[in-house]
Amino acid sequence: MGQGEEVKTRPDPKVEIQERGDIFFFYRPKIGKMEAHGADDVQKMYIVLRPESGERPLEEKQSPDSGKEGKKRSKENKENDNGDADKEKPEGGHGAEEVNIEKQMLLRFIVMGRKSLPDPSQRSRPYWGFVEMVTTKTEDIKTALKGEEYDTSTRGHRQQAPARALAEGVYRILRHQFGRQTHTHLIYKLEFPTEAKHNEPQEELNIEHEGSFIIQIRNPEESGHSSGFGGLQSKRRAAFPASLQGCLGKRRFAAADPPDFLNYEGCEFLLISASDDIDRELGLDLKTESEAEEETAKSCSDLIKLFGDSASSKPLFSGTWV
Repeated sequence: MGQGEEVKTRPDPKVEIQERGDIFFFYRPKIGKMEAHGADDVQKMYIVLRPESGERPLEEKQSPDSGKEGKKRSKENKENDNGDADKEKPEGGHGAEEVNIEKQMLLRFIVMGRKSLPDPSQRSRPYWGFVEMVTTKTEDIKTALKGEEYDTSTRGHRQQAPARALAEGVYRILRHQFGRQTHTHLIYKLEFPTEAKHNEPQEELNIEHEGSFIIQIRNPEESGHSSGFGGLQSKRRAAFPASLQGCLGKRRFAAADPPDFLNYEGCEFLLISASDDIDRELGLDLKTESEAEEETAKSCSDLIKLFGDSASSKPLFSGTWV
């Protein structure tokens, strides 16, 4: 699929591309359900972003010894035997290292709090989400998408179904100057499923063929519930380095500028629906690669190439619940 290309269709409005890449959508049925037959059966919706280029090839990401990335590394190396010290560490991403997104794999595993994208008909209503995992290894995403069985003291044996592949396409994070104000957008356009089909899961979860959302980063150092949600526990929030935290200042929410904020586990954000017609809103035509025939779609899908059979692809190619 690749990162596609964007074509400016008119001089105004003024937009600047900050980041380009691939976007993948997944859903997981509720615990105890092996299939979903509608949005009410969905436990979680995930977004995976894979940045591939931008205005800066070098981005700042969390230290590899922080967050889930660090826990996995410690377990693999078996070097950290001090359990008490581990408990004192924050769970969110912290520290810093540079990653070249044009040469290195970088994956962001995102959870949407309302189990869908924002409703395009309610453009003033923000939807909260957070970065669950940041990794440079596809195997980590595959593991996160798999199902599992476990026992609890109160509900006994529990079964969690694997995630389902829902959609894939290309995305941009861009800077939009609107009068004297500047904000950032996350825009995307799907390649699979194709627009011509009736795609029931995608429609119920508000995944239009293309979409534009204002994205705002929550300041982890400014507490308060006036936004209408409690968010993550403080120990799970990202601890941004000074170079990023300084961009937030004392504001409770700020633009995703730079997109590096999303390279930290525990980064919380808001998505606000702006448009389902990118060209009309931003004067930008976002193009994917030419659509493949259905029988060859799987061979063209980057989602399948990256994550294999970790998630059922039936909703992705047939537009039906499973």
